[in-house]
Amino acid sequence: QVQLVESGGGLVQAGGSLRLSCAASGRTFRVNAMGWFRQAPGKEREYVATISKNNGNTYYADSLKGRFTISGDNAKNTVYLQIDSLKPEDTAIYYCAGSTTLPLSKVRDATYYDYWGQGTQVTVSS
Repeated sequence: QVQLVESGGGLVQAGGSLRLSCAASGRTFRVNAMGWFRQAPGKEREYVATISKNNGNTYYADSLKGRFTISGDNAKNTVYLQIDSLKPEDTAIYYCAGSTTLPLSKVRDATYYDYWGQGTQVTVSS
């Protein structure tokens, strides 16, 4: 099993920045890609970004490119999500997810992620 723990969320003013962290433990060798999703109140879960553990390639939701940056530290088994120029519509619970077999065509598909964290709340005030 793999355990994922997110941190770094909080209350921030619009225009500010946050860096979310996701620490993985357990059988982390099984995971070959890590992603971030978010869910705003009353809305469906939304894909944010993915990073390949093997080659570091990154993928983003088209609508979020430019303000979101995913990165990883394999030595620390930690993935980060840098969010800049925060907007009130970024308010959501942000979830970290790990995948053991993730086809490139499915990076945005939550059903291909096997492990999930408990989420961290990001609230952006206007």
